[in-house]
Amino acid sequence: MIRFIHAADIHLDSPLKGLEQYPGAPVEEVRGATRRALENLVELALDRNVDFVLIAGDLYDGDWKDHNTGLFFVEQMNRLREADVAVVMISGNHDAANKMTKSLRLPENVELLSHTRPATAKSKTLDRAGVAIHGQSFRRPAEFDNLACSYPQKHSGMFNIGLLHTSLDGAAGHESYAPCTLDHLQQKEYEYWALGHVHTRQTGCEDPPIVFPGNIQGRHIREPGAKGCYVVTADERGRCEREFVPLDVFRWETCTLDATEAKRPDCVLDRFSSALDGLTQHHDGLPLAVRVEVTGVTEAYASLLADPVGWTNEVRAAALAAPNGRVWIEKVQWRMAPRRELLDAADHSSPIGTLLGYLQELRDDGPRLHELDQVLDDLERKLPDELRRGDDALGFRDPDQMRRWLDEVEPLLLNRLRERVSA
Repeated sequence: MIRFIHAADIHLDSPLKGLEQYPGAPVEEVRGATRRALENLVELALDRNVDFVLIAGDLYDGDWKDHNTGLFFVEQMNRLREADVAVVMISGNHDAANKMTKSLRLPENVELLSHTRPATAKSKTLDRAGVAIHGQSFRRPAEFDNLACSYPQKHSGMFNIGLLHTSLDGAAGHESYAPCTLDHLQQKEYEYWALGHVHTRQTGCEDPPIVFPGNIQGRHIREPGAKGCYVVTADERGRCEREFVPLDVFRWETCTLDATEAKRPDCVLDRFSSALDGLTQHHDGLPLAVRVEVTGVTEAYASLLADPVGWTNEVRAAALAAPNGRVWIEKVQWRMAPRRELLDAADHSSPIGTLLGYLQELRDDGPRLHELDQVLDDLERKLPDELRRGDDALGFRDPDQMRRWLDEVEPLLLNRLRERVSA
């Protein structure tokens, strides 16, 4: 029997740029999360008495700011060395060979596979276990060659593992690095493929297992839910059982709140408090960063849109009542909008009626949405670089995204217009 850990995309000491812009953000707690998640990985390896650990690329988030990042990793690997646990890893697009200017000598139990050509790990621990691990590191961040095609043929009589940082044949939200197909990987006849690069946990195939474990610690709202690694156990016939084990110490989550039939804003807050109780229980009391999306047709719509900033802070205040104050509200998006009903009731000749009518026409008019997209393109080119990255960047846009942005801006425009009309 063979037991090993398959992890990827650790992004050790990821700087989490832009977090400071959010009110009350637990900056230091989140910044230290990748280190604590790696410590959890090492603890898991020791507790489960695994034979080896695989890291399928992007151990680092980029070149080290200083040597403390490397020193921390060496310290953790020495804990595994003392327990005779081998570690085999490859670099990915974030820590490609030509991107890293600093390095430290690794403990003898750790092997970083070559970036010049595919190689098979040389560990004596692996030889004793009857395991052959094949892989190749990235030479450069933008690696567009199909690396898997050049991987060695399987070693007869051994349990063969392919270690690869790849997007496969394309994964939404990820650059198409080291592209390949499931068929390319299956042709090698390895018993297991340990992949990295895609941060969402997923399985491309079960026979043989072709697996992305996801990253071990979510770093922003686009990486929600539990993050961790797989503990894989292979029997004498090479059949694998996988167990996902969370390693993260801080989680990101979206709370979609249906405000349908809520008559007053207080009712919406009550629903949020109940939903938050469920979220904290689901995530076993871990600290949470929550994005709240309020949806549905509600009589409270007018009151909420009259002061979205004030009600956003009411949501933040309600979150402070969570157990141990371990919930932070990353953002509140007000998407409850009985637009058709409100539009029908509005005086179409009034400023508010005119605005509602225009926004609805814009949502329904594909060519005009395209014109607006061109305007945003021009705006994006003029923005400073720091505003063109991150979760709030304009980024990729399709008609549905444009309509969602219109939903978000409508309450703000109506509030400003109401202030002007009543002044």
